[in-house]
Parts: sequence; C-alpha cells; structure tokens
Amino acid sequence: MIFGATRLVWLKPGVLLGGLVPLAYLARRFQTGALGADPVAAALNELGLTALVFLVATLACTPLKALLGWTWPMRLRRMLGLFAFCYALLHVSLYAIVDQGLSLSAILADVSERPFITVGFAAFVLLIPLAVTSTNKMRRRLGPLRWQRLHRLVYVIGLLAVVHFVLRVKRDLDEPLTYGYIIVALLGVRLWHASNKKNRSASGP
Repeated sequence: MIFGATRLVWLKPGVLLGGLVPLAYLARRFQTGALGADPVAAALNELGLTALVFLVATLACTPLKALLGWTWPMRLRRMLGLFAFCYALLHVSLYAIVDQGLSLSAILADVSERPFITVGFAAFVLLIPLAVTSTNKMRRRLGPLRWQRLHRLVYVIGLLAVVHFVLRVKRDLDEPLTYGYIIVALLGVRLWHASNKKNRSASGP
C-alpha cells in the first residue's frame, strides 16, 4: 500500500514543512534583492498565488476520496486550509502595512473603488470564519450540519479568489482561468458525489 500506516506518520510533518518552503524561499529572495524592481508587488503576487494553490489543494481532498477512495487527503484538509488562510493573511497584511502604511482611509478607498481589491477583500473576509471554526471543538459547538454548511463557502471563496486574480492580471488570463477551471471541476465532482450518495440513501440498502 502506497500510503501505509508507517508513511502516514510522516505525512502531516512533511506537508507542514513543505507548506513553509514558499515563505522561506520568498523571504530569502527578498533578503538578497532577487524580487525585482518592485519587491513589495512581487511578494504580494506570490503570497496571493500561494494562498490560492493551498485553497485548491484543500478543495481537492474530498473529490480525491470520492473518485479514488483515498482517505489520507482528508487528514490534510484542515492543515491545507489553514495554510491557505495564513498565506492570505500575509498577503493582506503586506498590502495593508507596507503598501498602504496602515492608512485606513487609503485601504477603504481601494476596497470601494478598485474591483479586484473589493473581490479579494471579500474572499479574505469569508475565509476568516472558516479558519476560526476549523478546530474539532468549534465543529462540535456548531454541530456537523451547520459546520458543513459554513465550510461550503470555501468554493465561493475559491471562485472569488480566481476573479480577484483575473481582475488583477487583466490581459494574460491563462493562469487564473486554469485555477478557475480546476475549482469548477472539483465542485462538479463534489456535487456528483453528493447526488450519488443521496440517491443511494433514497434507494435503501
């Protein structure tokens, strides 16, 4: 078995270490001046893209289980989601602190006047309750049904993140649209699986 019990012991530490690599690589490039003429803009772009990658990885966990019967991705779903939130938080923090100097008026003006920032801000705000309720304690407090309904927002967040990406790049849309297609495909698998599960339940044993 590829992912036997022994190898699963190293799965979460391995993903944890791998999840920190993009941040370490970005920090190193910033330190050595390898981020180009506008390092803040480059760092913003890379942090945002990394957040989107982790978000897509989070969305892929349940479809992988549905299509291939793999259960190990489900063990990583929370960690991947928290990595998505942390990179999104770094993305927003860099924008607010360094790019805008914590000027609330400038930030509010951007949010209200620049569509790509409006959409990105909406995605981040929706991501906050998912991160806050990611613990087992919060899941028990909300109840399984309410928790599941809340966390379905992750698909909305993913699509908003793609729209944010599209509006940001404007012209070269291949990369953001690729992420959009992947998210739609994952949503399609999720809906197909839910429909099949419902039909099996309705038909009885």
